[in-house]
Parts: sequence; structure tokens; C-alpha cells
Amino acid sequence: MLKFKCPLLAVTDMEKAVTFYEEVIGDRVAMNFGENVQFEGGFALQEMKKWKSMIHTDKVRRRNNAVELYFEEEDFDRFLEYLKEFPEIQYVHGVEEMPWGQRIIRFYDPDFHIIEVGEPMDAVIKRMLASGMTVEQVSEKSQYPIEYVKRFAK
Repeated sequence: MLKFKCPLLAVTDMEKAVTFYEEVIGDRVAMNFGENVQFEGGFALQEMKKWKSMIHTDKVRRRNNAVELYFEEEDFDRFLEYLKEFPEIQYVHGVEEMPWGQRIIRFYDPDFHIIEVGEPMDAVIKRMLASGMTVEQVSEKSQYPIEYVKRFAK
């Protein structure tokens, strides 16, 4: 069986992309090979020019919105405030609450790859319980089993 290693994003400006993922996302570079940078979070960036030469084509569709990287942030409200420090960020959409109660936001990195940031479901469950919802109500809305939700009930 094949072993999945990591997603790789082709970028036009490596320095700008690395700065984005370090400053906005808060990830750290694990290995920097110049034209290829690997992050502790389990993904890599490849310089677009080098990547095109490796796949033997210049025919690359950009901004097709067919792929996104998903991150989670425990303190989602604090992260939303933090994003305000980056006025250059272009948003796919603002904060949305999914039917299961999770809040998410999507925006673009410098090369228009979609970045989604959402609350971890444990934080969602805790938030719903703190709002006064019963274990049963939280289980139904979050789609998590009652026994799982009970672990967070006080």
C-alpha cells in the first residue's frame, strides 16, 4: 500500500509564501531546501518554476479553487482578531457556522490556494455545552455520539 507523505503547493514567490505560513498560520519550517520547503505541519511548498520543470509542462491552471489546506484553531475568536493584522489577505468568505456547529473561515494564501481554518470539534462541543445545550442536543447537532459529548459535560 502507498504511504501518503504530504500535500505540496507550488508557489511563485517562496519567500512571500514561507512568510505567510509562518506569520499568518503560525507553522514552522522543518526543512528548507531552497526551492522546496517542508513545514512541521505536514505540507510542503515548491517553487513554481522548478515544479513545472519536474512535471514537464507549463500548462498549469491556477486559482481553480479545487484544493484547500485545512487548519484548526482552539481559540477561534482570537484567531479572527489576529487575521485583522493582515489587511492584504483576500477572503473566500467570512466566518460561517456549519450545520454541525463548527465555525470556519476561508481565505487565500499569496498564490491563491484556499486556506480553511476551523474550530476543533472538541472546542465546538465545549462551546455548545457552555451555551446551555444539553448533552443530547449537542450530540444531535454536532453529530458526535452522546458518550463522546458526555466527556466534556461538567
